[in-house]
Amino acid sequence: MKSLIVYLFCFISSFCFSQQAEEFKLIKNYYNQHRSMLGKEFRKKFDAETNNFHKASIKQDYLLFMQKMDSIENVALTGALLKTKNLEDLDKLRLVNKTLPAEASPSPSIVIDKAADYPGGINSLRKEVADLFYLGGIYSEVKTVKTNVAFVVERDGSITHVQAEGDNFTFNRQAEIAVYSISQKFSPAIVNGNPVRYRFRLPLTMNIE
Repeated sequence: MKSLIVYLFCFISSFCFSQQAEEFKLIKNYYNQHRSMLGKEFRKKFDAETNNFHKASIKQDYLLFMQKMDSIENVALTGALLKTKNLEDLDKLRLVNKTLPAEASPSPSIVIDKAADYPGGINSLRKEVADLFYLGGIYSEVKTVKTNVAFVVERDGSITHVQAEGDNFTFNRQAEIAVYSISQKFSPAIVNGNPVRYRFRLPLTMNIE
């Protein structure tokens, strides 16, 4: 996988969408809590059963139930993705009809005091994004799928305007959901002592067995 490429992103809007991005984490937490509770109940039932044939049946029921839970969670996350993108698009439309504040847009040649960074570094970000992928939502006739995910790191470290561009729509959608769902904020980029908005590009490649 190629290294993460950092691009300085020109000023677009002062509106923060961190609460919209927070919705992804709330959905993840909700379904993880239910998985934990259901797992405990299945474990009690499994441990209480003495017949090995029935034990195998309980285990199979558990796996099927978890698959359904994953699918239902993905539907909720897809809804959150559409909602977030709609809100971001509406904000762009509002900006078209407004005069932007007289704030200087950083130029690519400006000296960067500190680049935006994810806690644990780029490898931690890549691992978390990979772990958040829902493979059941990816449909592909080829084994290798690729996309380039661009997103903005806001001045407060939250992320907005996640956009994946690749040949496989389902892979793009799951990549966007995964990036919006990361658990922590970035430390923002600093220019001339002030936090600025940055655009990242994250190439992703996945081999589907």
